[in-house]
Amino acid sequence: MGLIVDKILLGHGSGGKLMHELIREHFGPSFGIEGFSDAAILDVDSRKLAFTTDSYVVSPLFFPGGNIGDLAVYGTVNDLSVSGAEPLFLSAGFIIEEGFSIERLKDIVLSMARAAKEAGVKIVAGDTKVVNKGKGDGVFINTAGIGVLHEGMEISPLRIRKGDKVLINSEIGNHGIAVISERNGICFDPPVVSDTRPLNGIVRSIREFGEDVHFMRDPTRGGLATTLKEAALESRKNIRIRETSLPIAPQVKGACDLLGLDPLYVANEGALVAFVSPGSAEAIVNSMRGHAHGTETRIIGEVEDSAESMVLLQTRIGGNRIIEMLQGEQLPRIC
Repeated sequence: MGLIVDKILLGHGSGGKLMHELIREHFGPSFGIEGFSDAAILDVDSRKLAFTTDSYVVSPLFFPGGNIGDLAVYGTVNDLSVSGAEPLFLSAGFIIEEGFSIERLKDIVLSMARAAKEAGVKIVAGDTKVVNKGKGDGVFINTAGIGVLHEGMEISPLRIRKGDKVLINSEIGNHGIAVISERNGICFDPPVVSDTRPLNGIVRSIREFGEDVHFMRDPTRGGLATTLKEAALESRKNIRIRETSLPIAPQVKGACDLLGLDPLYVANEGALVAFVSPGSAEAIVNSMRGHAHGTETRIIGEVEDSAESMVLLQTRIGGNRIIEMLQGEQLPRIC
């Protein structure tokens, strides 16, 4: 018998199984939304636009490699980018706790301005609310973003095909470990730094391969494992990845071993997973490696023709491990 959940748990915000059930059983039917995507694709006067929104509640607000401000900008830019769009405009809503430092707020706002400039987007609208002391945990930020779809790029898990190669542009787990180490006062040598950064530039670098880029996603909450499982479920295909191909920094692996975490489920903020045609895979890898945020791009697996919708990890010793969505909440408040 399955677990009966009648109250919201931290796991409902994890990006994993509980969050998917919440969307599928409550939000989706009520709002008429089907499927799970990083952005909605809208037809407006013969133009295709992408629209997305996200909220950021990371704790602590400042962490190695970033803070809640640039995280909010880059996270929204990235959701538009992996949907095949060129991000253009963002809004920013602030919920600020009474007594919060003006200087810290200024640091956050300036970091958002710098991030928007780097990503080539404009913050054009916003809102501010203040809640009683003790009710807001410093500051929460909501962003929304809009962009124009690239012509020739149709990004959908339904386009994933047998034989497609699975690519990733960078190491995994850096963001989640950077946040949790700052939160708990854990030091690593060398330090683990968040990969918070914009992905629209690296997406531009593969725009010429439009038809051969079938699906993209940034594996944030729930990590690489949950992203791959989502793709397997929506495409009705099996995905096989190789443990020996996964890019994991030694200090991140060590931190996960120390904390009892699986790096496959640890959040990222500057990683991009792409499913591409096998005939163009090497060319796409080389193009991504030519971008500053893609120097470590590699093929980590491929798609198999099976309706089981499984994700299989081929281990170093030659066995197979079944990968499921994140259960519960590994690391709360990491984005």
